[in-house]
Amino acid sequence: MLNRAIPFFGLTLGSALIGLILGAACPDLHAAESAPPAECTTCHDQGQKLAKSAHAGLTCDTCHESHEKFPHPANIPKPVCATCHADQAGDYAQGVHGLARKAGNEGAPDCGVCHGSAHELLVPSSDSFRKAVPDTCGMCHSDVADQYRTSVHGQAVAHGVNEAPICTDCHGEHKIIKPSNEASPVNAAHIRDTCGSCHGDVRLTRKFGLPSDRLVSFDSSYHGLAGKAGSQTVANCASCHGVHNILPSSDPKSTINPKNLPTTCGKCHPGAGTRFAISEVHLSPGAAEPKPLTLVRGFYLFLIPVTIGLMALHQAGDWFRKMIRLRFRPALARALAPAHGEVRMLPFERVQHAVMALSFIVLVWTGFALKYPDQWWARPLLVMEGKVLVRSLIHRIAAVIFMAVTVTHLVSLIVNRKLREHWKEMLPNTNDPREAMANFAYNLGLGDQPPARSPHSYIEKAEYWAVVWGAVVMIATGGLLWANNLALRFLPKVWLDVATSIHFYEALLATLAIVVWHFYSVIFDPDVYPLNTAFLTGISVKKQEHQREQRPSGEPGAAKTTGD
Repeated sequence: MLNRAIPFFGLTLGSALIGLILGAACPDLHAAESAPPAECTTCHDQGQKLAKSAHAGLTCDTCHESHEKFPHPANIPKPVCATCHADQAGDYAQGVHGLARKAGNEGAPDCGVCHGSAHELLVPSSDSFRKAVPDTCGMCHSDVADQYRTSVHGQAVAHGVNEAPICTDCHGEHKIIKPSNEASPVNAAHIRDTCGSCHGDVRLTRKFGLPSDRLVSFDSSYHGLAGKAGSQTVANCASCHGVHNILPSSDPKSTINPKNLPTTCGKCHPGAGTRFAISEVHLSPGAAEPKPLTLVRGFYLFLIPVTIGLMALHQAGDWFRKMIRLRFRPALARALAPAHGEVRMLPFERVQHAVMALSFIVLVWTGFALKYPDQWWARPLLVMEGKVLVRSLIHRIAAVIFMAVTVTHLVSLIVNRKLREHWKEMLPNTNDPREAMANFAYNLGLGDQPPARSPHSYIEKAEYWAVVWGAVVMIATGGLLWANNLALRFLPKVWLDVATSIHFYEALLATLAIVVWHFYSVIFDPDVYPLNTAFLTGISVKKQEHQREQRPSGEPGAAKTTGD
């Protein structure tokens, strides 16, 4: 067996050595093998063309069967591009062109129509190929191609800007799908991402001096937020700027030229801009936004942290004081327990409170779901948002209920004397500031004895009047946003921008105030934990079952207290 193997290995080694010697002596041997056979170029001039094409590295036999037989047999099947380009062929078959040919439309373009002859086709990534794409597509889509050539993108391509988008950058290359198809990159749901691939690219915006905030400002607008939430009807980039006929705003023919904005915006908002010119649309914090908007933002960015910070400090101090009292001074804790059997809310007030609380919670949920659609708690509302505006509908229903409760409360105070007399306990008086300062100082650790607190103290009054103020502001701004068509017809657009900003910041302030101030008073306050049930029964019930002990005479803070 070994004797047979030795000659075999010897022959193999000898062949390898001969090959190495020939390779060293003939460095152009491999190049000659990849070139078209001499007998093909004798009759066919495609060999010279092939050498300059994207298929320059291929030999004739790669695509052509029986090329070595002379004469060539009849009925030899033509080369099929899918043999090498299976992925592209699969995409083409699913696109509008492939489906049209499959349906019998022989005029629909195939590989050869777009790429040219297999012997002469250009490298798709080459500058020459990209520049020729609009003309190639224009062979069938002449009207669209004419619009594109006059647009900012077409003009840029004509001037040699290779980064400017061409047809295939937006519509795709082989798998071109109708815009009505949700998978299409030019479907309404994907327009933002398609345009953003260039206008959100920092490198491109810097290179060509384009505004760098267009994607960010759109995302923060109502249009961008609603689109992100799934709305298929809200305006997107193409709705305002056009599709193939995109022109700079300085061009009189541009859809976003100031003179044309009433027509453009009027497609969704009839009458918009007919009385006042429509101001800046892409709003970004800073110099680009109107000054009223800057003032509103600055006001709330100061007010919210200060207000909520003071609330949190007050409640944290109160919690620590009471926990220490419960742990180390039980006798004083019993004396300061909430009164048993004290009427806090009349029956009609409890109904108002329940309806208002429910509507408020729904408003907060549905309102912030628009601002933060990616959060897990917002997703249930957005399941059907593309076809049915579920979130928007629920938000408006809750808003109507909230407004109805507000009006009902006002009317009840006018017509019902008992409710009016009870409500008078919420009127501020000169003792409230002094009481608030004393309790705040005590909660911060100043003083050993808790100061007096009225049955309806600064805590309840601050809460009540905050609700009144918030209701007025939210109803006014929300109504303006709801009637946006009417507002854009009769008011400057900046009014809507300011209303949007106030509506959001006021909602944020109200939500934080409820969590930090109200929830502590009715849930986390050690005197009432786990819950003050006055909103259910109308009666304030203390935590301990024994009767409240009276503090020694002369001890500060002998007045009764309440946890609601």
